[in-house]
Amino acid sequence: MTSPPAAPISLGASEHASAEPVGLSKAIVFLFALACGATTANVYYAQSIAGPIADSLHLPRSLAGLIVTTTQLGYGLGLFFLVSLSDLVENRRLVLMTTSGTVLSLVWVAISLSAPSFLAASLVLGICAVGSQILVPLAVHLSPEKQRGQVIGSIMGGLVTGIMLSRPLASFLAAQLGWRAIFVLSAAIMLSVLLLLARSLPAWKPHPSRGYLMTLLSTLRLLATVRTLQRRAAYQGTLFAVFNLFWTGVPLMLHTRFGLGKIGIAAFALAGAAGALAAPIAGRVADKGGSTIGTGVVLLGSAIALLISGWGQAAGSILILVAAALILDGAVQANQVFGQRIVQSIDPRARGRLNAAYMTVVFLCGAAGSALGSLTYYHGGWWLTASVGALMALGIFLVFLTESPRSRLPVR
Repeated sequence: MTSPPAAPISLGASEHASAEPVGLSKAIVFLFALACGATTANVYYAQSIAGPIADSLHLPRSLAGLIVTTTQLGYGLGLFFLVSLSDLVENRRLVLMTTSGTVLSLVWVAISLSAPSFLAASLVLGICAVGSQILVPLAVHLSPEKQRGQVIGSIMGGLVTGIMLSRPLASFLAAQLGWRAIFVLSAAIMLSVLLLLARSLPAWKPHPSRGYLMTLLSTLRLLATVRTLQRRAAYQGTLFAVFNLFWTGVPLMLHTRFGLGKIGIAAFALAGAAGALAAPIAGRVADKGGSTIGTGVVLLGSAIALLISGWGQAAGSILILVAAALILDGAVQANQVFGQRIVQSIDPRARGRLNAAYMTVVFLCGAAGSALGSLTYYHGGWWLTASVGALMALGIFLVFLTESPRSRLPVR
């Protein structure tokens, strides 16, 4: 049994949803996925090379965390202040503007000779990198209802591939050509993406009845009042925190327990990137009404994955750890697709604001997970990190079980 689409929320707007769209070609969906992956990767490049960057810019190692935190702070600001704009202004123009800003800020990062300049450029880079989160609701607007899960799954697959490849790629290039090489390469890639988007990206113009400030307030009100949005943000926010906890702690453990260097750790991360294949599969499951049962499976599977990682570390098995990483990554990506599919079905008139609220919560939770990963590992080793992650995943699974039967019906 399936439920009808959620009734539109009363937002005091006069805009109306357009007729059922004809859909996106496979080539355009691929372009969306490529753009999302290439753009989002920019937020994560510095994570694996923060040490060399700090040394080059004469930044104390004790402050090296600022290199990553500043970009993430910018991304969080962009999620709230820019993604909401997709309900106000023509989306194609907004995407091209943010992508142009990404190219320019990458060049700024690459040529920075001082820590203040690098950090300022990183902040701007994070703000502009949210263009990927404008593409997601745009793709939903341009896709028919029965195909939205598949489209979201394909785009999320590209986005997650970009995240997972960013760390090993940055490590490989830094080892061979220095840390600036990854930002030069990314600027070239993003310039190519910009040209492709300028040539092929469809236009979509909303019909707002409010100004920018009221739109931001509306975003907060949606988060405060829409129960479905709150729950889906909590589910994915917790899983993303577990994901970041794992990927912050596991390089430390691989180095101390297995003696792996930068190249070995990069290879491990590359193997884990195969978990991105779960996103397109999850999209097809979501389109068939399986988002709810799928959510329960992946929440519980994430807890199991963390326990498996503890076993792998104790047994000294890299293969078991790779299996745990694949399960965890696949679960997180699948749940992101399930969450986006449901959130984007709440109200067609508020997709930009809904995505801004949803992703802001998810991102903030992820940042907390990163901090927790290093903290737990340094104070209790990998078993503490794995146990905390498993308990977090199990806890949100128990929260999921408290949903009423009706609220757990899949959104179509």
